[in-house]
Amino acid sequence: MQEINKMKQQIQDHLDKVILPFWESLKDDEYGGFYGYMDIDLNVDKKAVKGCILNNRILWFFANAYLNQKRPELLSYAKHAYEFLKVACLDKTYGGVYWSVTFDGKPEEDMKHTYNQAFAIYALSSYYDASGDKEALDIAFSNYDVIEANCKADKGYLEAFDRNFQPVSNEKLSENGVMAEKTMNTLLHVFEGYTELYRVTKDKRVGENLRWMLDIFAKKVYNPDKKRQEVFFDKDWNTLIDLYSYGHDIETSWLIDRGLEILNDPAVTEKLSPITDTLAEQIYKIAYKDHSVINECERGVDNTTRVWWVQAESVLGFMNYYQKHPEKTEYFKAVQDIWEYIQTYMVDKRPGSEWFWDLDENKQPSDKKPIVEPWKCPYHNGRMCFEMINRL
Repeated sequence: MQEINKMKQQIQDHLDKVILPFWESLKDDEYGGFYGYMDIDLNVDKKAVKGCILNNRILWFFANAYLNQKRPELLSYAKHAYEFLKVACLDKTYGGVYWSVTFDGKPEEDMKHTYNQAFAIYALSSYYDASGDKEALDIAFSNYDVIEANCKADKGYLEAFDRNFQPVSNEKLSENGVMAEKTMNTLLHVFEGYTELYRVTKDKRVGENLRWMLDIFAKKVYNPDKKRQEVFFDKDWNTLIDLYSYGHDIETSWLIDRGLEILNDPAVTEKLSPITDTLAEQIYKIAYKDHSVINECERGVDNTTRVWWVQAESVLGFMNYYQKHPEKTEYFKAVQDIWEYIQTYMVDKRPGSEWFWDLDENKQPSDKKPIVEPWKCPYHNGRMCFEMINRL
C-alpha cells in the first residue's frame, strides 16, 4: 500500500508541476489555440503550423484535467482549445476537420483524414462532459456523421481524403516504406473516439459501430498465430508488411478493454478480452527490456529506440493487465519499473520542458526531435497520469 500511495503521489506531482504548467505556457492568446512547435533547444516558434490533431489532443487533455481536478482554470484552457477548433479547424463548407492550419488560424493543409475526425470526436465528447456545452456534442455528432457518410466502407474505414472527401493516398498514416489504404492505428482511434462519444451519450448507433469495429479487430487486425496486431493493410485487410508495433499493441490492450467496459456487452467482452490479455502478455515477454519497452520490430529486426508515448502506454497497459489478473504481480513491478525509467531518463529536467521524444539504447535523447510538434502532445503522458491516479 505504501508503494502504491508513493507512486500515485509522484504521478500527481508530475502532472501538476510538469505537464500541466508546460502546456498552459503554450497558450496563444493572440491568434488562438496553442503554439504548434518547440525545438529541442526549447525555442517556441510562434508562427509554426498548428496541427488540428495537436489542438484536439490539447482540448481533450485540459477537459480531462478539469474532470479529474475540477479547477475552473483548467476548463478555461479547454475552452480556449475548443474555440480554436470551432473557428479555425472546422471546415464550414464541406464538413469535418482540416489536417492543419496556419499560426493565425487559416487552412494550411485542408485534407480530411478519418484519424483526425476521430480525435475531434474524442476531444469534443470529453469537453461536453466537462463543460455541459451541448454545442460541443452537436459538433461531435456532426463529425461522427462525416465519418459514417464519407469514410466508411463495407469492410472498415477508408482513411485519406481531399477537402471534399474524394479519396487520396494515405501518406499521413503510412510508414515503413508501404502505402496503406487501411491501418490498425486509424481503426483504433476511431474506436477510441466512438467509445468516448458512447460513454457520454449511450447512443445506440455508436454502440453498434463499436461492436462492428471490435469484430474487425478480432477477425482482420489481430493475428492469432503471431499474437499481435498487423499494422498496414490494403483495402481488403491483407497485411502489407511484417511489422510488430509494440507501442500500439500495448495501447490497444487497455483501450479495447476500456471500450468493453463502457459497452458492457458480456458476449463481446468474452470474445475480445482474451485477445487483449494476449497482446499485453506478448509485449511483456518480447518487448519489455532494460526497464522500458522498445519501439517496434520490422521483418524480424527490433528497433530499440524508446519512444515517449510507448512508455506512457506501457505503464497503462501493464497496469490494466495487472488489475485484471492481480495474481500476476510481475506486471505491477513492470509498471513501477517503467515509471522509474520515465522519471529518470524520459522526462526532460530542463526548466520549461516536458518529455523528450525518444531515447537511444544509451538513454540519450535525440538532438533533432522537437519537444512539441503536430504529433508531440499531452495526450499519451497526460492520459497516463489521469488513468494511473484513478487506478492506484
